[in-house]
Amino acid sequence: MIEATELTKHYGAKTAVDGLTFTVTPGRVTGFLGPNGAGKSTTMRLMLQLDRPTSGHVRINGKEYGELTEPLRQVGALLESRAAHPGRSAYNHLLSLAASNRIPRQRVRQVIEMVGLESVAGKRVRGFSLGMTQRLGLAAALLGDPPVLLLDEPINGLDPEGVRWIRQLLTGLAAEGRTVLLSSHLMTEMAATADHLIIIGRGRMLADISTSEFVAQHAGSYIRVRSPEAASLRSALTTRGIEVTEAGEGVLHAMGAELEQVAAVGRDEGLIITELTPCTASLEDAFIKLTADAVEYRGGITEASR
Repeated sequence: MIEATELTKHYGAKTAVDGLTFTVTPGRVTGFLGPNGAGKSTTMRLMLQLDRPTSGHVRINGKEYGELTEPLRQVGALLESRAAHPGRSAYNHLLSLAASNRIPRQRVRQVIEMVGLESVAGKRVRGFSLGMTQRLGLAAALLGDPPVLLLDEPINGLDPEGVRWIRQLLTGLAAEGRTVLLSSHLMTEMAATADHLIIIGRGRMLADISTSEFVAQHAGSYIRVRSPEAASLRSALTTRGIEVTEAGEGVLHAMGAELEQVAAVGRDEGLIITELTPCTASLEDAFIKLTADAVEYRGGITEASR
């Protein structure tokens, strides 16, 4: 497992990681989420001792990364897909990594086939597309058949088939009892892949919780109601203690109510209802709600863009 204890990193006056304590356990995919600038990449670099923490520590299977012998057999990592030397072929890049950790040559062929790069294994990496370099980075992460995987945005540049393959691969590896930590900004994929979530904002812990519990606690469900008499319907629902928000012209969201309750209000008041749809809020909705105060880089709409 991965254990972080009071992990802190300062860059001058800026605090990138602020006292993070968490455990990533085997047997499940753990999603690592946060807005841009939240400290996710820095935290993953600290795990691999690519940066030194200001204080605190991270241990992988009870040891710091620098204490691991033949680390590729213990931890597979993809933090930067374009880490391979551009003048080397994909095969030779993986072969050099294998030699450094006493990994058999035949394993190189195995992972090349696993990630679907057989046809370009002899080509130089400088000619690879983003999707191809992502697959090569995954091959490097899987090379030592490690029990722990750290992956930062592994599906960037992949086509739909590649995205589905990654999803199935990661859930399969977790089912084998491996520890998988996955960082991504794609909430639909995270919702489909991650069993557990660690969410940070401005370097601090915001949530350490199962995916299903997180969505239930921070988003919940609602009923989408459409009516040409939305204003009157909203007033009638509110009078009966049902929380209602406007979601567009003629559209309401009724929270904490049953479908039959909303329909009954419309019937009793003689109001027309043209749509009643039960909805469950998404992981994206819950994430945006939780991290609203922790967004460091926020876009806006200017008059010119309008």
